[in-house]
This record gives sequence, structure tokens and C-alpha cells, in this order.
Amino acid sequence: MLAECIRLDRECADACAFAVKAMQTNSRFAKQICELCADICQACGDECAKHEHHQHCQDCAEACHRCAKVCREMAAA
Repeated sequence: MLAECIRLDRECADACAFAVKAMQTNSRFAKQICELCADICQACGDECAKHEHHQHCQDCAEACHRCAKVCREMAAA
């Protein structure tokens, strides 16, 4: 039941780590990486939000949606 949620959690964590590394190294692709990270974080947050009976999933959804917003702001800068 939570398999997709867990898979997306792991993918989101990897994408966030990659975005951080891209920004730290001033990668010329940082904006595109942040855009992709925002999409992945949004998908992860949406999936986690489906599991209303698990507080940890609701907490994760909130964090992922915040991260998606910040990544979009970074990509637009």
C-alpha cells in the first residue's frame, strides 16, 4: 500500500541531494535540475498526502510541497 510512497520518498531525497550539489558547484544546469526536483517533490508530496491515516505521510507531504515551492523559486531566479 505504501510501496509507491516509499519509492517516491527515496527518489525525492536523491533529487534533492542532486539539486543541492548542483547549486553548491554553480552548475550551469542548476535551474533545470531545480525544476526537475520541484516536479519530483510535488509528485512525492501528492502521493504522501493520499495516506491521510498516517501522520508521518502528512508531515512528509507538507515538507515535499514546501520543497517543491522553493525549488521553483530557485529555478525562476
